[in-house]
Amino acid sequence: MISYEEFKKVDLRIAKILVVEKIDGSDKLLRLEVDVGAEIGTRQIIAGIGKVYAPEYLVGREVVIVANLEPRKLMGFESEGMLLAADSVEGPVLLMPEKEVSSGIGIK
Repeated sequence: MISYEEFKKVDLRIAKILVVEKIDGSDKLLRLEVDVGAEIGTRQIIAGIGKVYAPEYLVGREVVIVANLEPRKLMGFESEGMLLAADSVEGPVLLMPEKEVSSGIGIK
């Protein structure tokens, strides 16, 4: 278990998906450019959701991301965050706000 103090360090925010591209050589990885609001700006996130979500479906959607992860290289691309998703039998189900909110808004 992690303590409440450790959990408070996780920066969860709303991000709007601007661009989505399939990554050559992978059937599940997608490269996303997301707007995380004026304070953070645009980030690139690499996510293993390509078997479940078509790029054209994702563009314009709002999702919940972890905004303060250390960058990590995947298939030669730097990922600057993580999408949050539930793990279902059919594959990942992205967490999305019920109503439209501003990019960069924190999750409490």
